[in-house]
Amino acid sequence: MSMQTHTFPTLDEHYAAALGLVSPWNIKSVDLDIKGAALTIEVTYATKEGLCPDCGVACPVEDLREERSWRHLDMMQFATTIVARVPRIRCKKHQIKTIATPWAGPRSHFTLLFERFVIEVLLATSSITKGTTLLRISWHQAQLLMERAVLRGMVRREKEDCEIAYVGIDEKSFLKGHQYASLATDIEKGRVLDVEEGRKKENAITLLNRAISEKQRATVKAGSMDMWEPFMKAWQEVVGYDAPIVHDKFHVAGYIGKAVDKVRKGEHKTLLADGHNTLTKTKYLWLKNPDNWNEEEKKQFENLIEDGLKVGRAWALKEAFRKFWEYRREWSALRFFKWWYFRATHSRLKPIIEAAKTLKRHIEGLLSYSAHQITNAATEGLNSKIQNIKASARGFRNFANYRVAILFHCGKLNMLP
Repeated sequence: MSMQTHTFPTLDEHYAAALGLVSPWNIKSVDLDIKGAALTIEVTYATKEGLCPDCGVACPVEDLREERSWRHLDMMQFATTIVARVPRIRCKKHQIKTIATPWAGPRSHFTLLFERFVIEVLLATSSITKGTTLLRISWHQAQLLMERAVLRGMVRREKEDCEIAYVGIDEKSFLKGHQYASLATDIEKGRVLDVEEGRKKENAITLLNRAISEKQRATVKAGSMDMWEPFMKAWQEVVGYDAPIVHDKFHVAGYIGKAVDKVRKGEHKTLLADGHNTLTKTKYLWLKNPDNWNEEEKKQFENLIEDGLKVGRAWALKEAFRKFWEYRREWSALRFFKWWYFRATHSRLKPIIEAAKTLKRHIEGLLSYSAHQITNAATEGLNSKIQNIKASARGFRNFANYRVAILFHCGKLNMLP
C-alpha cells in the first residue's frame, strides 16, 4: 500500500499567498502581537531591477525608500499591516521613480483589498461613524478613502463618456439658514452627476460644466428644473437652446399650492376677526392630494366646501391645473392653459392671479412637458437619500465632504479599486 505525501507551505509561503505576492517580493518577517491584536508583515524586494511605473521598462534599482506601512484586511481577529521599503529605479526617460507595489495604489496607506472592503462597508452603513467602528479606522481615514473612491469613480465615468438624455437640476439646503447646494442628476439612471455649493447662475454654470461633458451635451434632450431664473440662464448658456427646459410639475404644483395657502391665511385672518374659526387647522387639507385624503378629511372638506369659501375656489383652480400635465400635444396643452389662465386671472384672488401670471411668463417650459414628460421625481428621491446621509453624519460643516458623501452614496460610480 503506497503512502501519499503531502507538502505543506511554510508560514512565509502561507502569508505570501494570502497577500498575493510573487517574486521578487518576499516575506521577510511576521510579527504577531496577541495582546495588541495586531499582525505586522514585513515585505522585501529581492532583485536589482524594477519596472518604471510610467513606461513599464525594466530599469536598475537606485535605492530603497524609507519604510512605509499599509493597512490590510484583518487576518482572523488581528489588525494586519504590511511594512516595506519600496525600491526606486532610475529610468532613462523618466528619471528617478518609485516602483508600483502589487498590494496598494500610489500614495495610499491602505492595500487595494482593504480599500475595497472599506467602500463596501461604508456603502452598506451610510454612516462614516458606524463604518469606522466596524473597520477599526479613524473618521479621517474613512473620509480619505471615500475621497479616493469618488475620484476613481468620476475618472472612470468620464472615460466611459456615456450618453445622458435628461438632466435634472435642483437645490438642496446645505447648512442652517440660507445656504444651498445645487444638484445635477441623470434622470433616467437615477444618479447624481455632480454637486456645487450655492445656487447662483455662476454656481449652476460650474455644476453643469462638470456634470455634462461637451460630447454628452449633444445627446441631452431636455433639462428638468423649477422656475428659478439662475438655473434657467445657466442651462441655456452651457447646454444651449436645442435642449429645452421642462419645468418640473411637482415644483409647479407646490408653487400654486403656496398661492392657495396665501388665500387661506388671508381668509382665516378675516374669519377670526369676525369670531369664526372655520379654517383653523385646515392648512394641510387644502395642500394635500385629495387622492390621499382619509375618511375624516373627506368629511371635513365636504363641510367646508359648502360654505363658499375663497380658499375653496383657489383650491378648485389648483386641482383643475392638474389636467394640464395629461396633454401629449403642445397645442392642446396651450389651449387648456389659456382656459385655466382666464379663470385664474378672473378669480379675484390676488395670490392665484399672481401665480397664473408667473406661469404664463414660463409657458415655454410648461409646454415642453407634453413632448418630454420628465420631472424631478428622481432628483427628489435622491434628495431623501441625501437627507438621510446628512442626518447620519449629523450635518456637514465642510462642503467638500458633503459633495463626496453625496457622490459616494448617490452617484452610482464604479469606485472599487
